[in-house]
Amino acid sequence: MKKKKIGFELLIFDDASELSQNEQKLLRHAAAARQDAYAPYSKFKVGAAVLLENGEVVIGNNQENASYPSGLCAERVAIFHAGAKYPGMPVKAIAISASSSKEADGEPAAPCGNCRQSIIEYEQKQKSPISLLLSSETGPIYKCNSTADILPLAFNSSFLGDS
Repeated sequence: MKKKKIGFELLIFDDASELSQNEQKLLRHAAAARQDAYAPYSKFKVGAAVLLENGEVVIGNNQENASYPSGLCAERVAIFHAGAKYPGMPVKAIAISASSSKEADGEPAAPCGNCRQSIIEYEQKQKSPISLLLSSETGPIYKCNSTADILPLAFNSSFLGDS
């Protein structure tokens, strides 16, 4: 039997002022996008801002639907929009801002499994990491250097065989 420990470094910032100016700006874009989220059912609003290598910022927010599976998370709205509008342009970072009308502890929400898998596809395609900034309205800010950190055993095209 072999053992392998899987882990990652998570940076925790008490305040946005501890971040670079570019990271602060990206978080502001995500928070602004969150305000326009369509979340009448869950009341859980999420905004995402994708920073591209060319400096462009593309935003997205969650879009719910009464037929729950038909909705889409903010992260996928933003990264798919970036991929459609700027095909082939590498993604440098994604900021995610979440809030809920329910009582919360202020901890940032991490991307769901579907969003992690979607983001990791872009990392694999561009062969470079995409850093994540996670925030809530009141709590700390989390930063990890790669989406692969939070999805270490990601599914990828090698499992599909020769194409």
